[in-house]
Formats: sequence, C-alpha cells, structure tokens
Amino acid sequence: MTTKSTLTADVHDHGAADRSAGAGPDARNAPAAAAQVDEAGVGGRSGLTDAAVGGGDHAERLARAGLSRVVEPGDLAALKAFAGLEALEIWESLQRKASGMERWITRLAEAEPERDLERAAAAGARFVIPGDDEWPEQVEVLADAGQLTRRAGVPFGLWVRGPANLRQVLARSVAVVGARACSSYGEHVAAELSAGLAENGITVVSGGAYGIDAAAHRGALSGSGVTVAVLACGVDVSYPKTNSALFSRIVADGLVVSELPPGCSPTRLRFLARNRLIAASTLGTVVIEAAVRSGALNSAGWAEQCGRAVLAVPGPITSRMSEGAHLLVRERDAVLVTNVAEIVEAISPLGTHTTPYPQAPQNPIDHLDHDLRRTLDAVPLVRSVPAARIATTAGLDLETTQECLETLAELSLVQYDDSGWRLSPATPAPTDPSH
Repeated sequence: MTTKSTLTADVHDHGAADRSAGAGPDARNAPAAAAQVDEAGVGGRSGLTDAAVGGGDHAERLARAGLSRVVEPGDLAALKAFAGLEALEIWESLQRKASGMERWITRLAEAEPERDLERAAAAGARFVIPGDDEWPEQVEVLADAGQLTRRAGVPFGLWVRGPANLRQVLARSVAVVGARACSSYGEHVAAELSAGLAENGITVVSGGAYGIDAAAHRGALSGSGVTVAVLACGVDVSYPKTNSALFSRIVADGLVVSELPPGCSPTRLRFLARNRLIAASTLGTVVIEAAVRSGALNSAGWAEQCGRAVLAVPGPITSRMSEGAHLLVRERDAVLVTNVAEIVEAISPLGTHTTPYPQAPQNPIDHLDHDLRRTLDAVPLVRSVPAARIATTAGLDLETTQECLETLAELSLVQYDDSGWRLSPATPAPTDPSH
C-alpha cells in the first residue's frame, strides 16, 4: 500500500509559525538544550541493514527518508504544493528543482537519505513507511483530520527505535499527556493510571517530556508494560537531556518514535506537529493537569479531530494546573475519568468493559424492611428502654414493635437486659441517607 502525502485540497498555508497556546518554555529553548544519545550503547549496529530499511521498495523508502529531512513535519505549504503526488514523484520533482518547489530546495543539499538510514541503523533504529508490516494505519486518519496550529497531514514515514512492533503495540494504546510543571498530585495520578493501563495490556503513549509525560512512561514501566515515546526530535537525540536514562529504559522493551530523521533537534512547531501523531496513533488521549495554554490541550484537540476519545482527570478547583482539564470537560465534552476501569471503558467498543455505578459498602441494615428500620432507629444506643417506649418513638403498635425487636435480636443488632432494649455494640451507627 502506498499512502499519498496529501491532506485534502482545502488545506491552505497560513504563513508564519503559530504563536498561540500550545507549547511551553521547554519547546522554545529546545534546540540549545538537545543532546545526542551515545549511539554505542543502543545496539552498535553499523551499515544499512534490513532493520533500518524495513524491506519493501527501496527507492520509495529513500524518497520518503529524504522528504522527512527536507519537509518540516505537518507543513501546510507542502501539503498544498504536493497535493496528488506520490512520495517518489515529490522527491523527483525536488531533484529536478521543479517550479513551485523553491521553498524546500534550500534543504535539498543536506538531504542524504542513505546516510540517514545508516545512521538510524547505527543507533538501533529503523525507518517505517506505509506498506511495511509495522506501519500503523490508524495515523492515516490525519489525511482527513484537518489542521490545527498550522500543522496537518500524514507523515512520510516514522523513525522507530526499540524492539517492539510499532503497529502491534499501538493497536491497543492510550495517550497520557499533561503539564511539564505538574504537581505531586498530577505526577502520582499519571504514574498510577499508567501502571494500571500497562497491567491491563494497554500501551501507554506520551511525549517523553518532563512532568506528566515522564511520570506516565515510568508508571507503564513499573507495571511491566510497553510504553512509546513520540519525540519532536530525532530518535537518537535525548531531549530533555535529563530524561536520557528514561529513554534507555523505554527502548529496552518499548519504542521511541519520531517523524524527524536522526540528528534533528526539537523546535516549538515540531512539538505541535508531534502532538498530532500522539493523538492519531492511539485510541484515546487522557489529559492530566493542563493549564489553559498547555500543549496537552493541543493533543486533546488533535484527538477530537481524529475522532478519538478525549478524557480528562479532574484536579483541585483551586489549582491552575487543572484548569485546562476542567475546561475540556465543561466546554469540549471530554469524558471525566478517575480510574483505569473508566479509561478502558471509554476506549472500548460501546457496551463492552462497562464500569458499575459506584456503591457504598453494604452493611446488615441495608436489607431490613421498613418496620424493622423504624424499630431499629428508635432503639437507644446506651441506655436500655422498654418495648413500649420504643413503640412510641417508632410510631408502631406494641405487638409489631415486639416482633421487630425479636427479629433484630436474632440478627445481633439489638440486645435485651433487665431494663429493656438497646443497640448491640457491633450495630453500625445510623447515617443520614441524604449524604
């Protein structure tokens, strides 16, 4: 199968990079902070191997690898200029320096797809394209998902590092995203939910950033599950640098994925483009702590446009870090979730994996009939009183009250002494049924 690089004919180029909400200071400072991972510690392979090229049509793979170097992820201008063309046709047009391609020809001299594939192989990575066994077909929903923050479209291919099969691990996956500067509450919730999802055989997908992303990855790993980090840089680049050890743990059993070739540094727009892949590749996106200008809301927006479930975890109403999550529930019909079972229900086919309505623990009083309840409510806790006094308090005749007291005594809820009746020490305290 060959997927066109187009979105739809009505996609337009809106010019300068978006300056609205969606990325934090980490993204703006990304290029200076990015650092490459030591390639010798991640497999040590060199040369162009089958793992790097993934089989299939080598000419098309080279074309797509070259385009991933030349064209920025989700570039609207490229989608418009390349409308109706296959990857090979686009690549050949660039090579010929065809009219209308000037915008991308400036990067052409730096594009060496063979070298990028070799560099990926040396880092233990591979380049997956449409038609490969690993290609996750669900990302092709981006061809019809429109645009958001001036990004759109299906990637030319995905650079993948790690032993897992990309298509298989994404078949049942959930994105867990949120604030970088999260609270201890958000970090705890992200780790607990991700561990629970992993224990249920669900892959946890996130962006490898500080805060909620890192907590989600660590939680999934603690649950002995698979987690996927989708990066806004090359798969051989560690950003943020302090998460290098985490990335090493992820690639041991899971995957690090990017549509950018090896060596690329992150930028603000690349983070926004990355968000569309996180949303499109998963069954739903869970937002845990997000301010009103959080990039996590951008991921939620992409999930909406891709027809995926949008879920939000509530937080304290006094916390600004939860304002975005609450906004999703109040204004954008996100599903409020508080545990793993509710997330599983939201991403499952309708009518399956349904969660029961929350119930308080049952006690012996719950199944008493009306007269028994009235009699029990009239029995004092400390001082014993005669049955006639209890009958008056309960508003029942003495005979009915006496029968009820004997039944309650058999249930060990009341006890009798020389002074009359009182509650047994083990009887549950009365509660207000309206609370």
